[in-house]
Amino acid sequence: MKMSNEQYGEYVKKKSPPSRLGPDLARAFAVGGAICTAGQLLIELYTYLGVERTDAGTLCSMSLIFLSALLTGLGVYDNIAKVGGAGSLVPITGFANAVASPALEFKNEGLITGTAAKMFSIAGPVIVYGTAASVIYGIILYAWQALAA
Repeated sequence: MKMSNEQYGEYVKKKSPPSRLGPDLARAFAVGGAICTAGQLLIELYTYLGVERTDAGTLCSMSLIFLSALLTGLGVYDNIAKVGGAGSLVPITGFANAVASPALEFKNEGLITGTAAKMFSIAGPVIVYGTAASVIYGIILYAWQALAA
């Protein structure tokens, strides 16, 4: 069956589900905002308990990573992601979920070849490119400052 580009576009449009951009954005905003609010509440709690503000931020990050990995292990984070979509990808919790999910999925393949190897299948490229980008930016900044001096 031969179709022109216009005919194919019409065919795809008929078969594709309609976009619900408004409700999806609202849910993503609500879930992402709830995660960020929980983080801020953790910082305030740690500060109230006598931890310095910078250390409270570190403890908050550690807590969010732990909670995200725990909720992923319990199967709860997937339900949060189904409701909140991209809002559940708030950087630190989404990254922890991206590391924990493959590790759980491939645990039956063994500790090394399953859990350890698959743990970074999704997160690995992010780590590699993030590290490479930071090195490149550092070199550029160093060169810029050396030329300015």
